[in-house]
Amino acid sequence: MTAAPVCGQSGARVKLRHMRVDYGDGPTAHVDLDVAPGEVVVLLGPSGCGKSTILRALAGLLPIAAGQAEVDGMPIRKPGPQCAMVFQEDALLPWRSARRNVEFALSMSGVRRGERRTTALELLRQVGLEGFADHLPGRLSGGMRQRVQLARTLAAKPRVMLMDEPFGALDAQTRADMQRLLISVWEQHRMTVVFVTHDVDEALLIADRIVLLTPRPATIIRIVEVDNPRNPSARFEAEFVGRRNEILATLSEG
Repeated sequence: MTAAPVCGQSGARVKLRHMRVDYGDGPTAHVDLDVAPGEVVVLLGPSGCGKSTILRALAGLLPIAAGQAEVDGMPIRKPGPQCAMVFQEDALLPWRSARRNVEFALSMSGVRRGERRTTALELLRQVGLEGFADHLPGRLSGGMRQRVQLARTLAAKPRVMLMDEPFGALDAQTRADMQRLLISVWEQHRMTVVFVTHDVDEALLIADRIVLLTPRPATIIRIVEVDNPRNPSARFEAEFVGRRNEILATLSEG
């Protein structure tokens, strides 16, 4: 994917060099990986294999025991503005409206007070929530709260978005809607995305490359290139993206 970035953002290059992360009673992950600017890479493996541990190390939330992780050549040692984490649980501030949750992230990014409201409303529009800016999180569905979290994450203008099974707790239809929304948001902002899932259909739908991981400690078995993942135009591709694209029927009465 080579389109120009939108809204002044561009993805950063992520490099993992013999990165080892220890968690609990021993090594949880030991990986080598390069992620190109603007690429969408999915870490795919069974639950508990260490996918989330890799993501947390990239976010600076877990120490790296050996090797190195870099964003555009800068070592990751602590949380920073280059990378933003999207969790399965939204972690919104329940006393703030959707707009004010996004404005809070804008204030932390140094956006001037007079610009925050307009920018927050535009970000909510991008995620399909323009009519819900003044709703508190408790009045929003799970999918809508995840949309607010996505808008709030974009407010920080990260060059790398780290997504830890963000749609795992949603029902099937809402999950499909959020997958399509993520693709739409990526097309507007072209940030680098590292996405964790154990769902093969989800990985095939959104990824440029899929990184297959062993059970703990997580190591890379294989990296799979995905052709045209966002525009399945042929039956062969549609079958790989998921059975939801195919309807089986029987012709009767002529």
